[in-house]
Amino acid sequence: MANNLQTIKNILDQYIGKRIKITAEMGRNRIREREGVLKETYNSVFVIDLDSDQSIERVSYSYTDVLTKTVVVSHDNEELQLIPQ
Repeated sequence: MANNLQTIKNILDQYIGKRIKITAEMGRNRIREREGVLKETYNSVFVIDLDSDQSIERVSYSYTDVLTKTVVVSHDNEELQLIPQ
């Protein structure tokens, strides 16, 4: 599994500085969509600077969230294929 997490990080590294959209499942059929610029990637998480019209300016998500499909990352209205087949 660690190799899959590293693969997700490596793919996201290519999108640093670009606008992305995050669709996150919040439980109980609640979905939250956020847009912003991918700012940084770390060993366990990636950080997004959100658009200024939202109350929170920065959020982070873990690569495990992407692997378990709790979080979906899109760029230019196309879902990124982050999970290796």
